[in-house]
Amino acid sequence: MVESLKKNPKWRGRRGPLVLVIMDGVGYGKYKEGDAVADSKMYALEAIKARSPNSRLKAHGKAVGLPSDDDMGNSEVGHNAIGCGRVYEQGAALVTKSLDTGDMFRGKAWKEVVANVKADDNGAPAGAIHFIGLFSDGNVHSHLDHLKAMIVRAKAEGVKKVRVHALFDGRDVGETSALEYIDPFEAFLKEVSVGGFDARIASGGGRMWITMDRYGADWSMVDRGWQTHVLGKGRQFASARESVETYRKEIHGIIDQDLKEFVIAENGKPIGTIQDGDSVVYFNFRGDRAMEMTAAFEQDDFDKFDRIRRPKVCYAGMMEYDGDLHVPARYLVSPPSIDRTMGEYLAASGIRTLAISETQKYGHVTYFFNGNRTGKFDEKLETFTEIKSDVLPFEQRPWMKCAEITDAVLAAIPSGKYDFIRLNFPNGDMVGHTGNYQAVVCSMEAMDLQLARLSKAVEKAGGIMILTADHGNSDDMFEHDKKSGAAVRKEDGSYKAKTSHSLNPVPCVVFDPETKGEYEDRPGEASLNEGLGISSLAATCIHLLGFLPPSDYDASVLRMK
Repeated sequence: MVESLKKNPKWRGRRGPLVLVIMDGVGYGKYKEGDAVADSKMYALEAIKARSPNSRLKAHGKAVGLPSDDDMGNSEVGHNAIGCGRVYEQGAALVTKSLDTGDMFRGKAWKEVVANVKADDNGAPAGAIHFIGLFSDGNVHSHLDHLKAMIVRAKAEGVKKVRVHALFDGRDVGETSALEYIDPFEAFLKEVSVGGFDARIASGGGRMWITMDRYGADWSMVDRGWQTHVLGKGRQFASARESVETYRKEIHGIIDQDLKEFVIAENGKPIGTIQDGDSVVYFNFRGDRAMEMTAAFEQDDFDKFDRIRRPKVCYAGMMEYDGDLHVPARYLVSPPSIDRTMGEYLAASGIRTLAISETQKYGHVTYFFNGNRTGKFDEKLETFTEIKSDVLPFEQRPWMKCAEITDAVLAAIPSGKYDFIRLNFPNGDMVGHTGNYQAVVCSMEAMDLQLARLSKAVEKAGGIMILTADHGNSDDMFEHDKKSGAAVRKEDGSYKAKTSHSLNPVPCVVFDPETKGEYEDRPGEASLNEGLGISSLAATCIHLLGFLPPSDYDASVLRMK
């Protein structure tokens, strides 16, 4: 348990609460073409900025604990950084280091995965190791280099059979880049499949069609994944390449994340069903889209869909996806140990908190914000509210639930029940991933209407509002030539959509209508500290709640007097 925060004796207080608004996926674009945020009529956001001190914060790469500044930020590490006030090495960096040092392969979990599939002296037959995960080098959920390293090591340790269940990306990498990954990976498998070793792609599909659901939003995705990977039920193809080419011909405009399921078969028989005695490794290091398939493998009383057949396997996740629930039971790399988060300090200091979003980002504004911790620090002081997301393509309802989230916050602001309210508007990220430019503009303008409502309520209550984001996305909707910077066009003349996150900075706007001069508060960028990352938001919030932040927290954006 942490101690309560020390009060700032110079703080003069406010009548209303502090409201932290995380505009998920909203950044400052590098290019004019493709910046859907700048292209949207964000009247409320601009009006608030005109009245308020504001700055730009780093939200990618080393600023959020990723290996290099070429790595885009994401919602998981972004909310970790905002919530804990410091930068921790994150999943990608931890896994890479564990592989480079060999620590993963010396660990108990890897040894169990391998030993489980090797033939023994008692006549037990050899099994297969199945690797399930996101098939790209986006470095947000997974990286193919990690998968390759494990396959090479499995062969070196005497494993005879490996099957890969590939979930095509199209969000953290190019929207139609699947073949750019399939072809070199198939060549790699062919190269290592000698000397009695047999490694092949067995099944797969698009990440937004099978397996990688999160927060219980659509269990039918996981059901389809189970049918495909475990049971081998689904449309059969001779190769992963054939499946991609076929679906692209049959479904006009389909992008990788939406590709339908495929099963690789020979003579009508699937080559990679998961059987008793096999081992399964879910090689995503990020937890939110790994939890549900993990539950399907691990839970005895699972009731989300009919598994039909549950094979007895040795299951492992790349990392521990939930440190409180200890899920999965077996994992290859330990996650960052995040302690002393802002949420814990605020609870210890008696601050009454509301955390709210819709299903798609509810876990981010609660679990990830609190340092990968399930549950609350203080049941009496904290309220978590989930607005159920629609289960349909986001471009069909680009406004998502931003109005409903705002409705709830507008009731909370004047209620007197809360000192601190944090909320996440998912629009900029979830709609941004669709690649649909018109839908993204619609989502931005819908969110902007809610910012207008929030600003009026905050001002009336005498509160403070911070507008920020966890990473960019909607600010970079077109692919750009790396040398010239020109937007890339397809053969038909249309722009080639970019569905991944951006490397762009994000806003930090401090809207404080009843400021009493405790910090430099001139409108514009000049009065806030510059060059900081989103981890500085924790100290900023603590300052605005009237406390002194912990000494080892990253510096606040505020220039306190």
